[in-house]
Amino acid sequence: MQQEIHVAHSPDSDDAFMFWALAHDKVDTEGLKFVHHLSDIQSLNEDALNGKYELTAISYYAYPFLQDKYALLSCGSSVGNKYGPVLISKTPMTQADLAGKPIAVPGLMTTAYLALKVWYPEAVTEVVPFDQIMERVEDGTYAAGLIIHEGQLTYAKRGFHKVVDLGEWWFQECNLTLPLGGNAIRRDLGEETMMKVARVLKRSIECGLENRQEALAYAKTFARGMDDELIDRFVGMYVNEMTVEADMEIQKAVRLLLFRGYSIGLLKEKPEVTFINPDKIETTSVDLATV
Repeated sequence: MQQEIHVAHSPDSDDAFMFWALAHDKVDTEGLKFVHHLSDIQSLNEDALNGKYELTAISYYAYPFLQDKYALLSCGSSVGNKYGPVLISKTPMTQADLAGKPIAVPGLMTTAYLALKVWYPEAVTEVVPFDQIMERVEDGTYAAGLIIHEGQLTYAKRGFHKVVDLGEWWFQECNLTLPLGGNAIRRDLGEETMMKVARVLKRSIECGLENRQEALAYAKTFARGMDDELIDRFVGMYVNEMTVEADMEIQKAVRLLLFRGYSIGLLKEKPEVTFINPDKIETTSVDLATV
């Protein structure tokens, strides 16, 4: 009997591209059977707290809260290279203008929220579903909103102003990419199965990149109101060579971002970050010595 791996990811075009080959039996699964589940990232973060799925997409900020149950895979990261979540407003604003004013955010366990608080620790935030944030800023409910997913590419056309691109700011701050999300695997599977899953997922991502047009055609079915050009651009932003394998610079960025969260009090303890590679497992304590 095949071992079932329940894999959960968001219904977004970049995740769909990443899992296209796996969902269509295009790669060797080494005897594993993958059952797919779709949910928004905040729900996935919350489900991971209870260990619901063997393999799940998560926000990197969520990892310290579930590190007892999960390890991170070195493949499958969504990384912003000088770009990332964008804080937008209806009229031009600066950080100083935001003092005491409510900011709509897509979830308190999202990396977008962590990056915002690192940029502006005093930010006053309220959670709003990510696909409603622009509307709530437009109608004046919130002074500003933190935009993720395809909104990063469409906000200007809708007349909003950029307060800050957090990926751009992060690169200026520390000369590193901004790691937003990754794939977490449940530790109770054991090291052999965890590394097997890592190999299969890496094959899926590589297969999508090698068969880009087929994978894009599948990804388009998950796109929300984007034309083909925008879908292609968005997928390219978050599924690329950095997604195939998180190198030491990306892993360093993960550790530094979490350390910065710890330093401003968002994390009570320094997390132990474990990355599962297809052929090895590495655990490193988040500390200044490691970042």
